[in-house]
Amino acid sequence: MTFSRRKFFAVAGATAAGTLAISPLEGLLAKKAFGQIGTGYGPLLPDPNGLLDLPEGFQYRILARTNDIMADGNPVPGAHDGMAAFEGPGNTTILICNHELSNNSATQVIVPNRYDPICRGGTTTLVIGPNRKLIKQFASLGGTIRNCAGGPTPWGSWISCEEDVSVPGSGRTQFHGYNFEVPASATEPVTPVPLIAMGRFNHEAVAVDPKTGYVYETEDRGDSLFYRFIPNVPGKLAEGGRLQALRIIGRNGVNTTTGFTVGQKWDVDWVDILNPNPTSDTVRVEGRSLGAARFNRGEGIWYDGKGAFYFVATSGGPVNGGQVWRYIPGEEKIDLFVESQSRNELDMPDNLVVAPFGDLILCEDGSGEQFLRGVTPQGELYNFARNALNTSELCGACFSPNGLTMFVNIQTPGIIFAIWGPWKSRR
Repeated sequence: MTFSRRKFFAVAGATAAGTLAISPLEGLLAKKAFGQIGTGYGPLLPDPNGLLDLPEGFQYRILARTNDIMADGNPVPGAHDGMAAFEGPGNTTILICNHELSNNSATQVIVPNRYDPICRGGTTTLVIGPNRKLIKQFASLGGTIRNCAGGPTPWGSWISCEEDVSVPGSGRTQFHGYNFEVPASATEPVTPVPLIAMGRFNHEAVAVDPKTGYVYETEDRGDSLFYRFIPNVPGKLAEGGRLQALRIIGRNGVNTTTGFTVGQKWDVDWVDILNPNPTSDTVRVEGRSLGAARFNRGEGIWYDGKGAFYFVATSGGPVNGGQVWRYIPGEEKIDLFVESQSRNELDMPDNLVVAPFGDLILCEDGSGEQFLRGVTPQGELYNFARNALNTSELCGACFSPNGLTMFVNIQTPGIIFAIWGPWKSRR
């Protein structure tokens, strides 16, 4: 899809007073409601290197590729996925990157202190200079499986999530399906500690409420739940806590894939998960028996810095093209913020980030061409980047602490980009 053929999709309005549903057939309504329709950052320009198409004025630098040799002497593993950036010493940026590697993957994260000897997933940490050039990269977590996404914490660490619920056997020595914490300050591989109380399930991503220390968690399954973890000691997740699942009041056990109107707010409460660490994959089954709401493949989640959390249901909506939900903990309400009405307008968003300038940036993981899609607070969809190399997903979008650089991956063959340009020029 070229930018000139961009479309609009259903999205909640930016104010609590009213909402609008915008579809490809309602451009005139959108123009009347929002004024002159903008064009994001303009059309995407073909990349002469055939890697990443961007708008005029934006540029990128490749930071690392699969099989580059890292500072620890080992090759960069593949299957890049979720990431987050942290402020480092000496005006550096610390970037922690997941590697969604299975036990039969061609590459692996090599560390001496593996969680499970046979397992190939984990994280690498990159130290990036103020000139956006790589200073060093090293493995920081190993012996896990399918580290898909995760999330940054306010206390300066990355929570890496296993999207796998394997049990001991066939060479595996550990149970899987846990979260692991990697401090941004780590200069060598961390000792892997499973955060058992946060639940054993197909984890995807997390986001932390800086006001309470509560951690919100998504689950990548067709019948997934939306969870929160209340730690016994905020900021010390390994010390245990309580796991809960979200319930929509008056809609016990509802499947949210269809039947919800964009912008309509629903009151919610939470049900306690009494067995967060079962030997079989039954956390969501217990939650559903208590009336928890079902979401169609919960994936990316991000805190907007203003009191709301946005999270993706990758296969939600009438065409299974994706939804973005918004949860507001201060009000204990949830609403459907974005819903794809056509795979041409939005094709299965996965990771997401709330940009410093207020837009959502959605990483697509559908079929065919893969885009980074922007969503303005006024409800406009625009293309920000296109994978010009292949049809592998774009993933891990995040911003540097100063908001000037976006980092993103092409998952296969595994390339990490730094992107910068006139962020304030969105029209």
